[in-house]
Amino acid sequence: MFEEKPAAKPKAKPAVRAFEAPYTDSIGAMIVSIQSEEYGIPITLADQPDLQNIEQFYQNGAGNFWFAEYCGQVVGSIALLDIGRQQAALRKMFVAKEFRGREHGVAAMLLQTLIEWARTHQLAEIYLGTTAQFLAAHRFYEKHGFLEIDRSTLPHA
Repeated sequence: MFEEKPAAKPKAKPAVRAFEAPYTDSIGAMIVSIQSEEYGIPITLADQPDLQNIEQFYQNGAGNFWFAEYCGQVVGSIALLDIGRQQAALRKMFVAKEFRGREHGVAAMLLQTLIEWARTHQLAEIYLGTTAQFLAAHRFYEKHGFLEIDRSTLPHA
């Protein structure tokens, strides 16, 4: 006797969403965890007032903030800060360790969402800064078309 095997459930995939206030605490916790626990950067949520007021800080002009969610859990973030003159700064790009890499594609989804938004809002330039500790981030940004520039050429905010 044979029994029909139920079809395998498709794996849930992370989804990118625009910032929503109920996720404020989860976003902050994920970012601070990566900064302090994984990379040993002595920083707290209190040191980052932008994370406590995301809507007012980032969602102005051509700016915005997105997060990646997987089964109700925040697993990534990215922000675009409008600095005027059709320029913006990419900020708060973080992906939880277990969601990094091609398998999940979270970083690429977040960056693609930001770039599409920037094009739609006619931004000419996007700047970002990373620390020497984030070597994988350097490679990721270069792979996605960003070029390293000298600090002296950055616009004055």
